[in-house]
Amino acid sequence: MKSWVKTVGSLAMVLLLASGCAMIAYARWTRPIADADAAMAAGDVGRALASYAVAEKRFDAIPPLKRLLSSEYDRIIANQLRMLFHTDRNEETIEKAARAPEGASPHFWAAAACFEQGRVEQDPSARLMYFGRAQQELMKAVGAAPDDWDAKFDLELALRLTFELRRAPQTPPGELMKLLRPDPKAGSAPTKRAG
Repeated sequence: MKSWVKTVGSLAMVLLLASGCAMIAYARWTRPIADADAAMAAGDVGRALASYAVAEKRFDAIPPLKRLLSSEYDRIIANQLRMLFHTDRNEETIEKAARAPEGASPHFWAAAACFEQGRVEQDPSARLMYFGRAQQELMKAVGAAPDDWDAKFDLELALRLTFELRRAPQTPPGELMKLLRPDPKAGSAPTKRAG
């Protein structure tokens, strides 16, 4: 009976040691993620993007781990997309979103980048192309997350703006949003409804 207890005790010690070593290895392997999160919190976008890129490469090198820890991988990619977009790197955002997993909301970020590119584009046909792409991406985003009201609102905005832009294609980039607001001088003023 005592030898059985010793065997179980020894096995438990070995399992504890192995799990401890695995946790230490995982903490070291994911260190770039922690560094990137800290840099992002501190507002250091360059360092955050570089650290997330290192973490992404580590995941890409081990596909089974990428599938096993898909939520962590998706978070890494989503944070990169968010930072690229918020630093006005729209072309990079669009390119990264094209290769991103669905869990990183790539369609939303690609649509946002296309919308911004369309807002500043001088050429009317290129502007319509960007807004059309934004609509397509937003439709995919709404399809992937039907409860995402941000995507629904942005889709409605892109649809209305494209419709109005087709009616007035020469509208300068700085005046695009005016297309969505009725001109009080051009038509009748809104009436008050009584009770």
